[in-house]
Amino acid sequence: MVNTRPRTKKTRNQSGALIGSNDDLLIEILLRLPLTSVLRFKSVSKNWSSLLSRQPFTLLYKNVSISPGFYVRNMYIPFDVENQIALPICNLDIHPHPCSIRIVQSCNGLLLCCSKHGIQGERKYSVLNPTTRQIALIPSVLGGRKLQKNIRFMGLAFHQTDCVDYKVVCFHRAKPDEDMFRIQIYSSETRRWKISDESFSFSAPYYESLGSGVYWNQALYWAPFSVNPLYFKIDTEELQSLSFPSTRSNVLYFGESRGHLHLVLKANRSETHLHLNVYEMLNDRSGWFVKYRVDLDELLNSYPEISTCFYEFQLLDVVRGEEEDETFMVIRIPGNNIIRYDVANKSGKQIYDLSSFIDGPINHAEVHRYIETIVSV
Repeated sequence: MVNTRPRTKKTRNQSGALIGSNDDLLIEILLRLPLTSVLRFKSVSKNWSSLLSRQPFTLLYKNVSISPGFYVRNMYIPFDVENQIALPICNLDIHPHPCSIRIVQSCNGLLLCCSKHGIQGERKYSVLNPTTRQIALIPSVLGGRKLQKNIRFMGLAFHQTDCVDYKVVCFHRAKPDEDMFRIQIYSSETRRWKISDESFSFSAPYYESLGSGVYWNQALYWAPFSVNPLYFKIDTEELQSLSFPSTRSNVLYFGESRGHLHLVLKANRSETHLHLNVYEMLNDRSGWFVKYRVDLDELLNSYPEISTCFYEFQLLDVVRGEEEDETFMVIRIPGNNIIRYDVANKSGKQIYDLSSFIDGPINHAEVHRYIETIVSV
């Protein structure tokens, strides 16, 4: 009888060596693994770490959750408390100054953060990926410390298909006593700032309402409450006018989810203000249409404190599901309880009690959705 065991061992070693040395074959295998396995395999070797961090892999990898939760004032809250999975990070302790950090904007898995340093409180910005626990410090804008005091807006643009090299956009006053604004753009590809040819003029009430940015369809949006709202196209570096529904009072929410830009208004027909219209922007930006008509009256039975507090509530987020019937809203009700309201079945359930941590309303600029991504920063 012939002993074939050494040959089998040799064959297995050859197969393993073949897979390990063939990047294309290795990518095909790793693309099918869950996120936790991919992150673990990054520590196998420098070659694997480099391979799993480069764009050919990160742009193809799809085994990530669309959005398992969100941050409120740097505190992570899962959307599904009962079935949540272990996350790589639930806080921002990877930042070199975690006590002073503030999330400015979230964008498709990356976080634009700001921290203050020194006696004068100099602001420094960084881009953070909480999934991979990576952080990239953004250099100061061109113009030095004097110009930093005139910054009125910092926004992040990133998408795995239409903006693969993330951009940071800065709006700052040209001079302290003028209403003329200039634009600077930082690119992760060049690791440098550049001054855009575009400039614009805002009156004081306008630039004070710039708030947090929203990236959608190759552009940054920031002002749904202004008289003449604009948006900034990243690819052409142009400011353009943005149309809004004719009735723009009672704006509750402005944001993006799964490639859809949403604007939520209170319906005028509702005396209790619990009837909402969820508008969606057309892909060509030519106008809006009503995507959902939402009646929150069902919440009164389970949460009567809404009616006793003059129908007070805050719409923090609109999250589109992979399927149409999986869309839900995140709502804060009196007492700082966070409710997940499913649009299709018109039901809500409490996912978190913030009363021990936060007193009073939550600023929308303090709410940032978390999305898993393995892209390197």
